[in-house]
Amino acid sequence: MQWLKHFFQPFFKSIEPDPMKYLIVGLGNPGPEYDHTRHNIGFDVLDHLSKQFEVKWKDDRHGYVGEFKYKGRTFVLLKPNTFMNLSGKAVHYWMQKHKILVNNLLVIVDDLNLDLGNIRLKGKGSDGGHNGLKDINQTLGGNKYARLRIGIGRDFAKGQQSDYVLGRWEDEEKEKLPNMLKKASEIVLDFGSIGLQFTMNKHHTKNKKGSE
Repeated sequence: MQWLKHFFQPFFKSIEPDPMKYLIVGLGNPGPEYDHTRHNIGFDVLDHLSKQFEVKWKDDRHGYVGEFKYKGRTFVLLKPNTFMNLSGKAVHYWMQKHKILVNNLLVIVDDLNLDLGNIRLKGKGSDGGHNGLKDINQTLGGNKYARLRIGIGRDFAKGQQSDYVLGRWEDEEKEKLPNMLKKASEIVLDFGSIGLQFTMNKHHTKNKKGSE
């Protein structure tokens, strides 16, 4: 039986997850009509990272994909083209394609429950009413994966939530965007290089000090 183990060893190695590879998913809706809307802040964060690392995007299965290396890690960037409600299909496919551990998955989303510009990294949690997270939870069979929530505020009248999240930023909001994208990108890089817990401690401590 030893010879069988030796024969199949290369195959088994090929299907093992790569602990040095990370899948960073920015949630949003495809199409120019959704570009730079509040709901597409996840796309914007990945675009910021792609400029920083000169990433070349490829229109591939279930989304636009690119990658770069940082501190010995490989970051695979994914912008699903499945529309928000079917985000789980793209996430699942690319996790399998690149053999990504669930601990190495980070999903970037907009969050109505956070004030504009506030950013929170969490290792698990409910979907919070976000359709993209809801579909990912259902597809992956759980919610124990990291998500980076970016606050877009709740400055809308009753019944206007959809128009608000799918609307473009007001001029005053646009002034905060560069710092939001920069901060979120730093968190993504730290998540891959120093891990979830250290990244949460590092950036949440900064937030608390900054608010004192």
